[in-house]
Order: sequence, then C-alpha cells, then structure tokens
Amino acid sequence: MRARPDIPAGTLHRLSVTSPVLEQNRLGDPSTRDIIVYTPAGHDGAGLPLLVDLAGFTSGGPAHVNWKNFGENIPERLDRLIHEGALPLTVVAFPDCFTRLGGNQYIDSAAMGPWATWLTSDMLDAVESRFGCGGKGRRGLFGRSSGGYGALVHAMLYPDVWSAAACHSGDMAFELCYLPEMPSALRAIARYGSVETFVTEFESGPKYPGGAMHDLMTFAMAATYDPDPDPDTFCGIRLPVDLETCDVIEDRWSNWLSWDPVQMADRHTDALKSLKGLWIDCGTVDQYNLLYGARRVARKLHAAGVRHTYEEFDDNHSSIDYRLDRSLPFLVEALMA
Repeated sequence: MRARPDIPAGTLHRLSVTSPVLEQNRLGDPSTRDIIVYTPAGHDGAGLPLLVDLAGFTSGGPAHVNWKNFGENIPERLDRLIHEGALPLTVVAFPDCFTRLGGNQYIDSAAMGPWATWLTSDMLDAVESRFGCGGKGRRGLFGRSSGGYGALVHAMLYPDVWSAAACHSGDMAFELCYLPEMPSALRAIARYGSVETFVTEFESGPKYPGGAMHDLMTFAMAATYDPDPDPDTFCGIRLPVDLETCDVIEDRWSNWLSWDPVQMADRHTDALKSLKGLWIDCGTVDQYNLLYGARRVARKLHAAGVRHTYEEFDDNHSSIDYRLDRSLPFLVEALMA
C-alpha cells in the first residue's frame, strides 16, 4: 500500500552495472551492482537534474525504495513533494554500495574498494547515459549519517562532478563519534580472539548480539580510513589504538583524522565555495555526538565565507527522513539556478 495512493507515482527503473573498478577490494565484494533510478510520473528523465542518494551504514540505496510502514519511502516522498509543488522535477539514483563490513563511507580505500571513483565514473555514466539527466552543474547528492558524510566529502573532493550536496547528521569530529567506540571493539576482539573470527561469526548468524553492529561499524571505519597495507591482514582492518591499553596510536589516528570533515574543511574551502548549494543539519540530541562536529564545520564555513545552509532540529540520529522535505527542494532549486 502506497502512503498516498491518490497522487501520481513516479517510475522505478533497475540498472545492473558491472564495473572492473569495484573488483579492487579486499573484502571479496561483488563488482556488479544494482542502481535503482526514480523518474517522476509522466517523465522519462531527459534534461532533468540528477540527485544521488547515499545510504547510511547498514543500509543500501535499493533499501530506500522499499515499502515503509506508517510512512513514506523516498520515492513516495518525492511523489508527494512534486505533487505539492514543493519539489521541481528531478531524477534520483539509489546505488547499491553495501559491503561485507556493513556499509560505506563513499571514499576510495585500498581495503573497502574505490567507491568514490565508482560513484563519479561508472555509476554516473550508467545513469546519465540511460536517462539523459544530470550533466555538469546539474548533479547533486544527499545522505544521512555515513551517507551524509559521503555527500559532504564528495562536495569537497569532487566539485567538478557535484554541484550541490546535503549532509544530514554526517560523521564528523571523529574523536567524539569514533574514539568512544574503541573500548567496545577491543572487548569484541578479546571475546572472539580476532577481528576475523568476530566478522565470520557475525556473518554466520543466526543473529548477532546487541552491540555487535557498533563493533562491526568500528572495524569498517578502520578498513576505510586507515587500511593495513599488509595483504595478509583480514579485510585490511587495524585499529588506531593499542589492543591492550586502548592508548591512541598517533600515526594511525592521524590517518583517520585526515578524513574528518572538520579537518578537511580547511583544505577544501575553494571547492566548497564553488558549489551551487550546500546543506548541513543535525539533531540537537544526536546520540553519536555529531552535533558538535556539525557546529564546528558550520563555524569554519561561516568564517571562510562559504555559502551554506545550516540547521539544527529537536531530534536524535534515527528516523529523520522527514528532513528531506527541506533539503531536497533546496538541492534541486540550486541545481536549476
């Protein structure tokens, strides 16, 4: 049952893209990926702006088009916003970027794979060539949590590809959101004997203990931000702390921090200034402490004269898709300007 059966529904198209680029990962993940593409009701997508949805950790683009109880999935949200006249017509792509370690930060990693390269090349080429949408100056991306992180980092690193971005509750201020998770990850290693045993038992099921998902996330971040160059290290995972004392290993932790948007903002001011639109928001009671990182980034952007919209809202990290009602029109209008 659709949330609003009384309004026109857009069309969902499924593309399957095989990319040699994605063969370059140490997780054994497949290089063939589905991309679900939304086109508005009665339109084939030609000439429209393109938005790309980057899913949060534990999710993937195709999950965002699934039926949702007591609410809207994203295509239904797009239908409603377009029907209400709040959102100009746009194409939205939902790529499958899920990994063995549970998610993606959407950057190139020697362990996780060259995901940024894939998104800005093979994925984009497949969608734009099929639907005639997007193009230079007409591409944006959005996401929440890990997806919000990916949107913001892509805006910094690939301003020649993306012209607008929306970051909802994205990962930043790593010492506040990631370091507090390290003791739990160490206890998981001690309990299972190794990261490899933890991951393989997590995969084998039939269910995982309550806190295990956070530990898996910590291992995924390690494989993303500071993969071990030793090819014999399982999935390239090494932590930035001493396994006995949890003391920070400074050279490893500095590798993580080099990917922190709070640090990156200083190095990519010109890229951010070139954007047509930049949206950042975060809940005031975000349980992963991301509010403080968002405030730090917003303060830096303001001081540097980077045009952006920054908002805080009275909520936590979970179930905040309703924020898209504000950011999606912002993005499309910016791309059409």
